[in-house]
Amino acid sequence: MFGDVNQVTLLGNITNDLNVRYTPNGKGVLNFGLATNRRYRLPDSEEWKDDVTFHNIVMFGNQVEMFSQRAKKGTRVYVQGRLQTRSWQDKEGKTNYKTEVVVDRIILIDRYERGPASEQYSGGQEMSSMPDEAMEEKKAKRKGHKDETVIDPDDLPF
Repeated sequence: MFGDVNQVTLLGNITNDLNVRYTPNGKGVLNFGLATNRRYRLPDSEEWKDDVTFHNIVMFGNQVEMFSQRAKKGTRVYVQGRLQTRSWQDKEGKTNYKTEVVVDRIILIDRYERGPASEQYSGGQEMSSMPDEAMEEKKAKRKGHKDETVIDPDDLPF
């Protein structure tokens, strides 16, 4: 009747140095941590509390190199993707698990450093793990409309 949904949307800050690797066929793989904050008021109090959640992010494909050159620890990013849990056996035979968000779309909201070279990317630079042909098709459909790749944080529903 209805299909399943596995969709994640996050807005947060990169928590560590970016780790770029390459598969044997030359495709880029990028891993980094992302922190998101949930702010809430304690019951029957005027005191606010911050609750930080850390996420493992993985990105594949052509955009890895470009993204890794423009982002670093502290960069604010908007991520859309899906959850994936992988498992592996360590040297002692113990099974380990890791849940990650696999990036479908990522937008640089803000650069960690400001300067002439970074100004062109500070307003929101969209990157996607879609093949280049699919991205061009998507851009062609949007032609003539306002630039939807720039997100004003005040417009976000959270």
